[in-house]
Amino acid sequence: MSLPPGYRVTGETGNVCKLKKALCGLKQSPRAWFGRFTTAMKKFGYRQANTDRTLFIKHRAGKVTLLIIFVDDMIVTGDDTVKIEELQKRLASEFEMKDLGSLKYFLGVEVTRSKHGLFLSQSKYVMDLLADTGMLDCKPDDTPIVENHKLGVYVDQVPTNRERYQSEDHMAVVMRILSYLKSAPVRGLLFKKNGHLDLEGYTDADYVGNITNRRSTSGYFTFVGGNLVTWRSKKQNVVSQSSVESEYRGIAQWVCEILWLRWLLAKIGFRPNAATKLHYDNQSAFEIANNPVQHDRTKHVEVDQHFIKEKLEHKLISIPFVPSSEYLADMLTHAMSKSRFEDSLDKLGITDIYAPT
Repeated sequence: MSLPPGYRVTGETGNVCKLKKALCGLKQSPRAWFGRFTTAMKKFGYRQANTDRTLFIKHRAGKVTLLIIFVDDMIVTGDDTVKIEELQKRLASEFEMKDLGSLKYFLGVEVTRSKHGLFLSQSKYVMDLLADTGMLDCKPDDTPIVENHKLGVYVDQVPTNRERYQSEDHMAVVMRILSYLKSAPVRGLLFKKNGHLDLEGYTDADYVGNITNRRSTSGYFTFVGGNLVTWRSKKQNVVSQSSVESEYRGIAQWVCEILWLRWLLAKIGFRPNAATKLHYDNQSAFEIANNPVQHDRTKHVEVDQHFIKEKLEHKLISIPFVPSSEYLADMLTHAMSKSRFEDSLDKLGITDIYAPT
């Protein structure tokens, strides 16, 4: 610590400063730090993206430099090597920080480079998790959950150790997931150059799948340039009155994600030049989305329908139909057999680069 302004040095020994508040202990410290960092980045000539406030962008002569930050960990990338080097020097002069070189580890994600592309995995995190739960020596399982398994909350269910989990049935599912992780600790995503930056996605909904409150679960996958970039599986907030309603809620969530991705890509200089394809396997929802005529049976999803229809008319999205046998999003809402599960993982680009060929 430095002596506060106005403190007169008397030459006496044993004087100390009593710390009443520390920045790291205050609730407003993250906001204060991020505000300080944002001010510095704007002074360096970088723009803060509206689509993601942690992303800072600078364009120069057709090239781009990007910085994204999480607390005090950051990634600097782009194709402008001059500006990247300049940014690193300016950051080092403004803050106490260290350049760790090429990206190898970030927020629990390990990055490996090869001639095939960029490989992301969480092997260390998985092994630490197995060690913490005492599952390092467990028998591996091929899938994270058994087929046709349904979870629910029952009034007569006996709770287990509350420090670990709430009920036996749920705990068994957690153990199954950990056993699956044991079978594939270094499995991850392989990002490859596929010669395009097309956006496409898959979405699905499990109608009234929750056996306790009969809410549906919806999920989606999104690809950029043939590589998986976002995915989500979430229980819907209200009970759907029909399978079409649950499907439409899932589509609307995916459309919001696609709009965000399109805006983000445009900001960094890769504006999509074609409608984003949503591959879909529900015939009823497919026909309603492409049919401008309103039906009585769709009044309860009218808001979602108008939202989706508007994006279709503006050619921001298109909804081609695909058969269920080729559909990927099912794995976000249903348990699958081993063969279909492995086939879906392969199509998603999830692989083990260390597995013997």
